[in-house]
Amino acid sequence: MPDILKFEFMQNAIMAGVLVSIACGIVGTFVVVNRIVFISGGIAHAAYGGIGLGYFFGFNPFFGAIVFAVLSGLGMGLVEKNTKERADTIIGTMWAIGMGIGIILIDLTKGYKANLMSYLFGSILAVPKSDLLIMLILDVIIVTMVCLFYKELLAISFDPVFATTRNIPVNGLYLMLIGAIALTIVMVMQVVGLIMVIALLTIPPAVANQFVGEIKQMMILSSILGVVFILTGLSLSYTFNLTSGATIIVVSGLAYFVSLGIKYCHEKL
Repeated sequence: MPDILKFEFMQNAIMAGVLVSIACGIVGTFVVVNRIVFISGGIAHAAYGGIGLGYFFGFNPFFGAIVFAVLSGLGMGLVEKNTKERADTIIGTMWAIGMGIGIILIDLTKGYKANLMSYLFGSILAVPKSDLLIMLILDVIIVTMVCLFYKELLAISFDPVFATTRNIPVNGLYLMLIGAIALTIVMVMQVVGLIMVIALLTIPPAVANQFVGEIKQMMILSSILGVVFILTGLSLSYTFNLTSGATIIVVSGLAYFVSLGIKYCHEKL
């Protein structure tokens, strides 16, 4: 792999991998702890509507995905918090509508949609510098958000009833967390695509959770694991001429099962 590092597209890919890993390590930890993987999946698929919006109106689909992901995420969060029955059905319907809108808008767009498949399956090797800047800004927003409200986010994650008695705005913070998840998902789409976005968002924190219990340690280890998985996947995809996004996910998945095996053996000893 060192011989290809001289190429700009590989340098961009590595930087994108690091930026995405930081976001996934931080936000993915809260996704795993709060057990809201289903909502995260809904946001990922609904974001496709924003991609269609960008193609149809002729602006960067990345920005469209951000807007659609945040709005759909907030809608799903409100449904999950306020609808006790059939919340999963409503969220599933919202996710399907988002994807449907995206597909229809892309169908109505004239011309060849050259980058369309990259949003479905990822294209880390084609991430431009302009998107790296957006990723950096989103990382700064996410890190700042978590640093400012870290204790409150812990409270609503582990004991929302206690948080309510302490006059902590549980619903508002929960929606803020959903917004951070939406921003992270849009970043991850650039690397592995919306079809596999949930794997990269949740597997590194899940692996980290096998070995550490403290949230800060889990975030740090998750971010490091994310970088390792992405760089390993990139190296293997380059060596064996494989699809980068899929290779990254397979590496991550295998690492998760290995971590389960290590934990099982450790508990038996």
